[in-house]
Amino acid sequence: MTSGFLTTHVLDTAKGLPAEGIEIALYRVSGNSHTKIATAVTNADGRTDTPILPAGTFKTGTYELIFFAGDYLRRTGQAGGEPLFLDQIPIRFGINDAESHYHVPLLLSPYSYSTYRGS
Repeated sequence: MTSGFLTTHVLDTAKGLPAEGIEIALYRVSGNSHTKIATAVTNADGRTDTPILPAGTFKTGTYELIFFAGDYLRRTGQAGGEPLFLDQIPIRFGINDAESHYHVPLLLSPYSYSTYRGS
C-alpha cells in the first residue's frame, strides 16, 4: 500500500481569492487512453474537501486534471465574450514517487493560468 496522495486547489488571481465551485476531473493517461478516476468541486477555500487521489489509490504514472473554469468565469462575471478564451483547462503531469504528496494547483484569471508542483 502506498502513502502518497494528490491534492489541488484553485486561486482566482484576477480577484485575489480562492475559486469556489470549480468542477475538477482527474484522469489516468496511458498512451491515447484516458480513464476518469475522480471528480471533485472546489470549496470556499478553493480546495477539494479530500485529496483528489487519496493514499491507497495513488500510483505512479501520467495523469491529467481538467479544471472546468468556464462555468466559474461566467458565474463571477469574468467570462467576456463567447467562446471563452479559457473554458476547460487540462494539466497533464507525471507522478514518479508513490510515497510522496503531489500538489498541483491552478492559478486562474480569465485570460491566463499557471501551475506548479506545490507542497
